[in-house]
Amino acid sequence: MNLKKTSLFEEHVKLNAKMVPFAGYSMPVQYTSVKNEVYAVRNNCGVFDVSHMGEFFVTGKDAISFVDYLMTNSFASVPMNKAVYSPLCRHDGTIIDDFIAYKLTPERVLLCVNASNIEKDWKWITSVQNEKQFDIELINSSAEYSLLAVQGSKTIENLEKIGLEIEHNLPYYSATEGHFQNSLVIIARTGYTGEDGFEIFIKNEMVETIWKKLIENKVIPCGLAARDVLRLEVCYPLYGHELSDDVLPNECNLNWTIKPEGRDFIGKNSILNSQQRSKLVKISLDKGIPREGYPVTLEDKTNIGVVTSGTMSPTLNKGIALARLNIEKFDSTKPIFVDIRGKLFPAKIQVKPFYVLGAK
Repeated sequence: MNLKKTSLFEEHVKLNAKMVPFAGYSMPVQYTSVKNEVYAVRNNCGVFDVSHMGEFFVTGKDAISFVDYLMTNSFASVPMNKAVYSPLCRHDGTIIDDFIAYKLTPERVLLCVNASNIEKDWKWITSVQNEKQFDIELINSSAEYSLLAVQGSKTIENLEKIGLEIEHNLPYYSATEGHFQNSLVIIARTGYTGEDGFEIFIKNEMVETIWKKLIENKVIPCGLAARDVLRLEVCYPLYGHELSDDVLPNECNLNWTIKPEGRDFIGKNSILNSQQRSKLVKISLDKGIPREGYPVTLEDKTNIGVVTSGTMSPTLNKGIALARLNIEKFDSTKPIFVDIRGKLFPAKIQVKPFYVLGAK
């Protein structure tokens, strides 16, 4: 398999990162231990190379209205510089991907999409460009941009140490443009770990300089395994796990992203008229580690669902998971279990995320 490499591949190798295939790239899954990397983000500061993610720019006088039409969430209504998370849906309401749109100027929007879906998303977005005669230009800049996610409570002071000017008052889920050593950078305060932090979009030729400076300042390099644990602790869904081409937003706890009032968007009628077939729940186990694909059952071993993401939480010191349950089979009055290699382990359904501190 010919795997792509990010601009930081050699730096990861120098740090003895364990490299694995992911979304067509050779990516660092961990450098030391997942536990250490999770603790670094929860208690201090960690940096992730997430340059495999895709970047599309939408420019032109209809850039904002086009992105508003693409997403179930409302984009036109938010102030300049805000970021908006949304599923990207087909006309039948099924999910192609999820993405974040950054409103940089009235005529320039950045879309950040998942690495595994870059080609699929690009094909879809360009195919619907002319449905309403939007006056826009679409640019796929994924091969030109790198992306660093610097996460943790000490992020601002570490970024300032390396000479990156940060707006301390930049609201959560916002983005701004600035410069680093005469190179244009886009700085976003979003993140996928539940902690305060910033994402730095920068052209490939400058990312190594920032990375090296962060490492020199003792910021801990973190891999994809730690990122997956961190996002699961705060119950953020992930495409390929909780989100897929077969489900609707209301089956992924994404009802909050459906904003139909006074606007049109792709999939609106299908989503509003759909019947929910499954639900996503948060479960924790006092004993046993739930893993993706494990069955969720009743006491008599009747299968009622499946774990979509599961792990041992270093922060909580217990097994946690997201699971998709069949609505017709699920009975909230009956205890549920996770089948781990033929043995049933009691599971508790939680309403709130497993970890709620950190992010602003």
